[in-house]
Amino acid sequence: MELEQKTVETTSGAEKTARTLEFRGISKAFPGVQALDNVSFSAEGGKVLALLGENGAGKSTLLKILSGDIPRDEGEILLDGEPLALTSPNKAINLGISVIYQERQLIPSLSVMENIFLGALPVRSGFVSYGQLKAKTQELIDEFGLPIDPTVPVAALSIAHQQMVEIIKAYRRNSPVICFDEPTAPLTDKEIDILFNLIQQLKEQGKIILYVSHRMKEIFQITDEIVVLKDGKFVTKLNTSETNEQDLIKAMVGRDIGDTYANLSRNDKYGDVLLEVNNLTTYAVHDVSFKLRKGEVIGLAGLVGAGRTEVVRAIFGADAVISGEIKLEGQPVKFASPRDAIDAGIALCPEDRKEQGLVLWAPITHNVSLPVLKKLRKLLFLDSKAEDDLTMNAINQYSIKTPTLDKKVLELSGGNQQKVILGRWTSKLMTTKVLILDEPTKGIDVGTKAEIYQMVCDFAKQGIGVIFISSELTEVINVADTIIVMHNGRITGSVKREEATEENVLALAMLE
Repeated sequence: MELEQKTVETTSGAEKTARTLEFRGISKAFPGVQALDNVSFSAEGGKVLALLGENGAGKSTLLKILSGDIPRDEGEILLDGEPLALTSPNKAINLGISVIYQERQLIPSLSVMENIFLGALPVRSGFVSYGQLKAKTQELIDEFGLPIDPTVPVAALSIAHQQMVEIIKAYRRNSPVICFDEPTAPLTDKEIDILFNLIQQLKEQGKIILYVSHRMKEIFQITDEIVVLKDGKFVTKLNTSETNEQDLIKAMVGRDIGDTYANLSRNDKYGDVLLEVNNLTTYAVHDVSFKLRKGEVIGLAGLVGAGRTEVVRAIFGADAVISGEIKLEGQPVKFASPRDAIDAGIALCPEDRKEQGLVLWAPITHNVSLPVLKKLRKLLFLDSKAEDDLTMNAINQYSIKTPTLDKKVLELSGGNQQKVILGRWTSKLMTTKVLILDEPTKGIDVGTKAEIYQMVCDFAKQGIGVIFISSELTEVINVADTIIVMHNGRITGSVKREEATEENVLALAMLE
């Protein structure tokens, strides 16, 4: 059946036929999980369509099918009425599909220009023309207004700039269908503005744009239509201008979660000083001092590059301390490695959980038991039953959605991956005194975010001192008891939650 063709008006006023991408009856099952169940909807050129849903709703699975990364079990995908044979990622690219994933699809050892033009390198006399390659890449980088050297290896770039290289790579292909999966998670405000301007240009060119994000502000800022998925099923399709945040959340989670922050059951009893940092200086931060009490949640706020992550990496023994002092329960400590910090009772859920926090190809059991393997040893062997019991406790405690203990962490949703890390650090064989959460809700849906906020409060009730870092300012000022603000590697001030506003915290974050 031919799709009804519609027209869009270009910026010049001329009309042209809008392209259409249609999903018909898409189903996909994995062992023990029905990831997608008869999903059908369409997306039009010249519009941005948001895919919304909790972690595990099927959004990433749908994009992987569209990109040819995994096969569908049932259904078909049509572009302008023609069925697409999406048998591989390369075939999908050749058919005009570009997907920018949360997990960067770059080769770290190759240069920026080689990554951007991979598969389409300019050739002269049988050899790659590096002069032409550099010039073409520089043109694209200039168009984005970014300070990136096209000749440097991608591995040398910040996470934010690696994400921008991923976006430039997709933009270079001039694909009619472009999909963004949590594209702004690592970006600065300036880079987000660049991205949104690009998306506006793509709209004007009539591109079909799918946009996945858990940031509601972005959804209402950049999208025209919204498709909500839940438990692998299509729920509804809405015009962005005709809905609101509460209705979207209700459609996503199947219930009204109310005022997330007002409903938190917080700890109001602090103990003695647990962690004391005095004049801490590393290669990235300078003269940082603060105190964390038992049962207290301290939030580290600041713009990207302020030095928040670098502070907690130094506390965790991951970065060298040049000068200054760290005290734990009143005793000076010096950690030569993260292992020393773990043994002392300090745990870190890192900013990039997939690169630094998890062994993606290993099962849940191995990820949960990593820091306590010695305690699980029976003579010369690992006590598998004890390891399984430890993992099952974590699954039950944090409601981790998985059909088996042995499921690879790679196959879990982002929210469930984060819960695996929390299960690791709070198991009965761990004695965690200080829990550091660096961007714990990045890429996580609103329902699971609410769960994690309450978990933070529950940790505090247990007497654990929590350091909470988030790029979402609203989170920091509503979850933390005390907000410490940083700029350019230094502390510029602190604010109690009762007195904190986005305005006064942002003012401190920009204070020179």
